[in-house]
Parts: sequence; structure tokens; C-alpha cells
Amino acid sequence: MNMPKHTRYSDFLKERQFIRWQLMPDEEINKWWDDFIIKHPESVKEIQQAINYLKTEGLNKSTLSEAEHRHLFNQIQTTIIRDRKRVKMRRFFLYTAASCAAIALVVIGIALFSPEKTTSTEYYNDLIVGEMLNSEDIQLITSDEAHSFQNDVEVTLDERGTAEITQNNKEVKTIKINQDKRNSLIVPFGKRSTLTLADGSRVWLNSGSVLEFPAQFPGKNRTIRLASGEMYIEVAPDKLKPFYVQTSSFQVKVYGTAFNLSVYDESSSSVVLVEGSVALQSPGGKEEVTLKPDELAAYDPQSGLFSLQTVEVDSFISWKEGYLSLNKTPMPELLKRIERYYNLSFNYDQDVNLQKRTCTGKIYLSDNLDNVMTTIALLSSTRYEKENNSIYITNEP
Repeated sequence: MNMPKHTRYSDFLKERQFIRWQLMPDEEINKWWDDFIIKHPESVKEIQQAINYLKTEGLNKSTLSEAEHRHLFNQIQTTIIRDRKRVKMRRFFLYTAASCAAIALVVIGIALFSPEKTTSTEYYNDLIVGEMLNSEDIQLITSDEAHSFQNDVEVTLDERGTAEITQNNKEVKTIKINQDKRNSLIVPFGKRSTLTLADGSRVWLNSGSVLEFPAQFPGKNRTIRLASGEMYIEVAPDKLKPFYVQTSSFQVKVYGTAFNLSVYDESSSSVVLVEGSVALQSPGGKEEVTLKPDELAAYDPQSGLFSLQTVEVDSFISWKEGYLSLNKTPMPELLKRIERYYNLSFNYDQDVNLQKRTCTGKIYLSDNLDNVMTTIALLSSTRYEKENNSIYITNEP
């Protein structure tokens, strides 16, 4: 269990192992933290501050009643027990996934039940995005339970607050969702899913995405939040209820339209408009930036401004059909997209035949990564070797 050196208490609050230590301690993790404190005595003050913050600002600020606390705890235990009963060869992964799911249940339960948004929510979102996205299962998290799915799913909400989940094997599951709470659909790396909202708007979620949404839209507007990742959405028109998509950096106001929104952490955020019209508003922005079809707006977090350019839309939305559409795409750019989709890291020297090469055609986002890498190797006349989550690329001799 390795962890980078932390200097502020907020760093510990973003650390999954720290959250697990506080919420679900066991002998192994207690020993690890005891050893950590012995090796890093300078961190004792920050660790204690993080513990105090978690207990006072996070857990104790929730408006959960005692009965709700017990119910949430029972749901956590149920999630862990259920996951431990799965196939033995997946035992190690499932223990980790169950721990992450349990932590997310506590975290999201606190955030959803609390009427006030606190700064601690940001740390919890970091935890969920950083850890749940490394799971193998898609997670639908409601106000009181986490539901796991091994295959890509299609989630459909109706006006009664019922979610119908259809998996690739056509198995259908129905879940009742609390209409007063927000829910999260977490799509891990290497998976995709679709969601039809209660108003009929349809959302495609790409690999490594977290979408927060209500069961219904009872107020004067319709608002969802893309916490991380990428989505394509076709918004159902409703002149009486404007539609908004919030991100951590800016807001998209929709005027009945279809567009692609990307807010991956490691790359600049962008919006690509397919049809209709959208207006973009950054925090503190004085003016709205309006997009026309076939335009891309890239957000610069340093300046808080958007830059516009005309693009070929298909290359930005083809992922929802299960492939990447390429038109003289530089190979380093293609590898970056593959990295993001499968949560990998590519390693290659400057003299490898990639820097000057481009790619035109389609690459299918197969569940079998070797199929994808074989295609790339043929296109670039290279070889590859996989080691854990790293892929090393060398020139073909």
C-alpha cells in the first residue's frame, strides 16, 4: 500500500486508504497507519486535523436521523456481503470494489441527505472519481443503496421514480428511486452506458464518467451534473423548463439540442455542439458563450475563458457507437484517447515511429485490449508489451 507524501490535511481527505481507515478500520490498515505515523511524525498534526474535519464537518454535519444511520450502515454491510459471495477468482478485486462501494455509500449518503453543500463534498467526489472508476462494475448509487452491474447497462427512468436497468444479456432489473434525492451513475474505465431521464432526454456516458441526476425534475428547471468523464446528450425540448448541465468548471444552458461534453481531469474540458444551441457560462463569467452546430468550445481553467473552433463532429461523438473515428489523427493523440478509455499509460521513446504518423479510419473499442493494440501496432509498424496498466511501445525491427 503506497501513498505519496502529504503536506496538508486536505490531502489525506482525498486519500481512499485514509477514508477507509476512518470508516472501516481493520487490523491490517490500522497497522499500516501506525507505521506511517512512526515514519512521518511531522504528519501527525495534519492527520488529526483531517480526522477532526471528517467527523465534524463531514459525518456529523449530516442531517441523518439515528434510524437513517442504521439503515445506511445495514446497506453497506449488505453490499460487502453480497460482493464477497461472487466468483472466487475475482475475490481480491471484489473486496476492493466492495470497500469502495461501501465508502461511496457513506459519502454519497451524507451528501444527499444534507441540505447544505459543504466543502467536504469536493473531497468525497475526488474519492469516488478516483477509486470507483477503477472498478470493473458499473455502479448505480441511489440514496440508500449501491447497485452493481458487470456489463454495459441501459437505465431508463419513468415519471413515477422507477429505474429500469437493461444489461447486455437483456436481463432487466427494476429499482425504485427516491424522488427527492440525487443519484449517481458511475461508469468505470473500459465501459459505456446510456441513461434515459424522466423527461425523455437521453444520455450516453463514456468510459470513466460520473453523472449525478434526479429521479424527476419537479422544479422550474432540469439540472444534471457531470462530475467527471464524457457524455453525449439529446435533450428533450421543454420551453417551460430549461435544461442545465453543470460541471465543476462551467455550466451549459441548453436550448433543445444534442451535444458532447468532456470534463476528464487530465485534459481540457470541451463542448461540441451537434445540433440546436447551447450557451456556456463559467463561474464569474460576464457573458454567455453561444455555440453553433459543428463548433467546439475548449475551456481554459487558467483564464476562465472559452476558445471556439470548427470541427468534424463525428470524430468527437463516434465513441457512443463503440468506435473511434479518425481522420489524419496524430498517433500520440490517438494513444491519449486510448489511455483515457482503458485507464492505461503508454511509454515510448521519441524515436519510435509515432510522432510523425497519423491514422485514418475506425478503431473499435473492444473489451479485449489486445485487439485494439494489435490494430495500433499494425498502423504504426510498432510492437507493444503490456505490464500491469502500462504499455511499452517499441519500433518493429
